[in-house]
Amino acid sequence: MRPRSRREEVAAYLHGALVVAETEVRKLRHDPTELLMRSVQPALWLVIFGKALSRVRAIPTGNVDYLTFMTPGILAQSVMFIAIFYGLNIIWDRDAGILQKFLVLPIPRSAFVTGKGFGAGVRAVSQAVVIFLLALLLGVRLRWSLAGLAGALLTVVLGAAFFSTLSMLIAIAVKTRERFMGIGQVITMPLFFASNAIYPIQIMPEWLRWVARVNPLSYMVDLLRGYLVAGRVPDAWTDWLVLLAAVVVSQFLAGRLYHKVML
Repeated sequence: MRPRSRREEVAAYLHGALVVAETEVRKLRHDPTELLMRSVQPALWLVIFGKALSRVRAIPTGNVDYLTFMTPGILAQSVMFIAIFYGLNIIWDRDAGILQKFLVLPIPRSAFVTGKGFGAGVRAVSQAVVIFLLALLLGVRLRWSLAGLAGALLTVVLGAAFFSTLSMLIAIAVKTRERFMGIGQVITMPLFFASNAIYPIQIMPEWLRWVARVNPLSYMVDLLRGYLVAGRVPDAWTDWLVLLAAVVVSQFLAGRLYHKVML
């Protein structure tokens, strides 16, 4: 059997990633009630926390009201919370023997990881649509421009790809679903509160600002807030570069580790 050319390897990689991503989308299509369940948490944050803090006016948010300020942060939080538990499905599939069947398919292992990340991104877009509808119902003053929405949705896809890949890396090291749930809870809350999702970085103590600056969620929120609220992103290149680098590095590590560890 002759070795594949570079073009054939790239084609096999893309085809494999799309096949894996399609299976993730099919899962969502077969269980649309998942969308309803996912909308509960962001609805609670926006309706209860957002409305209450808007009346207090305790957090400086510039020229926008607090509900508008926090909506991109709640979108980013919602995407992260769902994606970070993606590894739970991996452990479930591994215990059921489904993962092993995927990994012996004649596709590059990196394509499997990329497909899972892309599938998480597509699922996250559905979550974004739910939050956009909530924002319309609550009268949140977002900018509904086509370019802004496109930038926000691309941000959501990349953010979901990173956090789902991070979750898959955790699933490599964790052997049980119970332990994974514990670790997931431990890392999601610090990532959320040590970011600019619900308050500006400027009001944080100095040590927490440094944590927020190395937190990928902060860069995701920056992009979403810029596209959906301000209409421009002052540090767009930095934000995109950090988010892309996080996705590439996590995908590379997961692609290298998955085959030999999970089988």
